[in-house]
Amino acid sequence: MTSATSDKDRKLEGINKRRLIGRLVAVPVFFALLMFLPAGTWTWTKGWLFIAVFFGIIAVVWLYLWRVNPEVVVARTSSHKSSKRWDRILLALLRPALIAILPVAALDGGRFHWFTVPWWVCVLGYVLFLAGMGIVTRAVAVNKFFEPVVRIQTERGHKVIDTGPYAIVRHPGYAAFVPISVGTALCLGSMWALIPAGLVSALLTLRTHWEDQTLQAELPGYKEYTERVRYKLIPGVW
Repeated sequence: MTSATSDKDRKLEGINKRRLIGRLVAVPVFFALLMFLPAGTWTWTKGWLFIAVFFGIIAVVWLYLWRVNPEVVVARTSSHKSSKRWDRILLALLRPALIAILPVAALDGGRFHWFTVPWWVCVLGYVLFLAGMGIVTRAVAVNKFFEPVVRIQTERGHKVIDTGPYAIVRHPGYAAFVPISVGTALCLGSMWALIPAGLVSALLTLRTHWEDQTLQAELPGYKEYTERVRYKLIPGVW
């Protein structure tokens, strides 16, 4: 039984590695088409700079996570069909809103220049983006249950994580994606892209609220955790 289980786990890990490699190849192409076709030019400096920084950071982050928490890397490249219905609906809205930041920014900053911003705004965007990436990386590093869908992972011994950034707020991953989304728009020099970034932030706030309710109702020990860590997203605020 142990040998058969180990073989199955190795096969699953191999499949997940292939999925990860496939995504690492496909995503840059997807980004390029999503940004430079709306921009109407391949010489959009801010677009190329963002792509270079983004994929450089992603490569470092995934290598780091593979070293400190490989289980979460495998989990995040697997398919999960047992998520909550409300979460599937939210994700159907959240993903397009997140993706929309790029073409809107490309149309604004790369093609039509509806609202020209100085470079210091782009620098501020990178500060927000990198800060958010640092927070979410730390959250994923300490939480092996950090999956892309909301569900109680009973098959993996799901338990409360209260270390690292989880000792400060209950949902640091969502807290991090707000500056990442806003920062992306500003990195690309677009004020109009703050509209989908704002929608992303609103949907993440709603998802945070509903996920927190789910965890309090279904995850043992989580209600006690909320008494120790009072805030969901922003320390001292909410």
